[in-house]
Amino acid sequence: MDLSQYKKAWESQPEDQHKISAIEIYKMTQARSTSIVKWIFIIGLLEIIFWSLINFFMHKMGYTEIYDRLNLTYQLDIVSYISYAITIIFLFLFYKNYQSVSTTDNTKLLIQKIIRVRKTVKWYVYLNIFGALIAMIVFTVIIINSPEGLKTVLNVEENALDRDQLMTVYIVSQIVASLIFVGFLSLFYYLIYGILLKKLNRNYNELTRLEQPN
Repeated sequence: MDLSQYKKAWESQPEDQHKISAIEIYKMTQARSTSIVKWIFIIGLLEIIFWSLINFFMHKMGYTEIYDRLNLTYQLDIVSYISYAITIIFLFLFYKNYQSVSTTDNTKLLIQKIIRVRKTVKWYVYLNIFGALIAMIVFTVIIINSPEGLKTVLNVEENALDRDQLMTVYIVSQIVASLIFVGFLSLFYYLIYGILLKKLNRNYNELTRLEQPN
């Protein structure tokens, strides 16, 4: 019997049995919430491994060579370190949320902690998406203002295009690349965390109804 069926059975019981059944529903909801928060933490760990492998293979395959030629390796490393630091901080918060939810024995407190979990995950997603976008904008500005940046990035001959034409081509290409990347990142996080948050929202709604007087 799933939670919705259990809830219907509970509502059809006599009033004097509601208290005992409500405890059982709470335990089921807490167990499901704990499992979801645990998966959020596990996926966060897997995400670090995933992006680390992407970063490793990009270096191996020479995709970051352009930054070496423009002397932007240091700046790229700084962005990577900040990204990893943010992820590690949020992993710690995910783990604290998991511990907190799994040991809560009060319905109102569990509701509050589910809200906290949702906010933590949303902030994590927003920071990653907007952080990536800001990093792309910063590198675009640096390259545009670099004497040989545009020609190096676009791989064009010395007199193939004037600077204004190069700038137009590069800015348009960066806008398109940014939209594609942000779209991919948004879809990535929606598929990973969005589905888990929907399940967590259902548990939140169930607990809220449980708290309402009959």
